[in-house]
Parts: sequence; C-alpha cells; structure tokens
Amino acid sequence: MAALVLYLGYLHLYRGAGKLPMIDFVITVVISFLWLVSTSAWAKALTDIKTSTGADLMLDIAPCKNQPGLCHFSEIRSFGSLNVSVVIGFLNLILWAGNAWFVYKETSLHNPPAAATPNPTSVSSPSGM
Repeated sequence: MAALVLYLGYLHLYRGAGKLPMIDFVITVVISFLWLVSTSAWAKALTDIKTSTGADLMLDIAPCKNQPGLCHFSEIRSFGSLNVSVVIGFLNLILWAGNAWFVYKETSLHNPPAAATPNPTSVSSPSGM
C-alpha cells in the first residue's frame, strides 16, 4: 500500500530525480534477496520434513525391524500444498526480481552520464593570422 501511495500520490517527487529511485531500488533488491533466502530455507526444510516422516522411518525403529507386520501407516498425508507453497515462493521471487529491473530503469544507474554540451562562446578560431 505504501508503494502504491508513493508511485501514484508522489510521482512528481519520484520523477524529479534525487535519491528516491535509488532508495527504492536498494529496498527492492534487499527484499528480492530475502525472498530468495527464505524460499530456499523453506524448500530445504520441506525436504527435511519429507525425509524425517517418510515410509523409510519405520525401517529404523527396532520393534518394526523384528516384527515386519507390526508397524504400518494408517494414513498417508500428501505434501502437495507444501510443495505448492515452495513454488509460489519462487514465483514471488521472480516477481520481485522483475520489479527490481523496472525500478533499476528509473535510477541514474541505467542512464548514461550526460555528455558535456559544447559552450557556443568558446568556439576555437583558427590562429592563422
């Protein structure tokens, strides 16, 4: 909501150059990086959860090794919604990275430095006199 207010309500300050586009770019890049780190951590945690609660877990318990028919799963849960949350996290990362590109286009980093305009009063004349 704050970004919407900034972009729509204070566009004249944003377009008037200054440091606001650069601050916006830095904040966007930091948020993109945080999405990368947090989504990667969640994906790793989900992999660990799947490993820790998998069917192979029963093979490691001593009574289940001695009596194979004793241990069984009464219900198997799906990890589909958790997988979707990881995919949505990475899609959100792509969204923030794309937003960072458009914010970068507004900064002075994207624009080449302005070339010095020639001064019309300092026209050099040939010194052939």
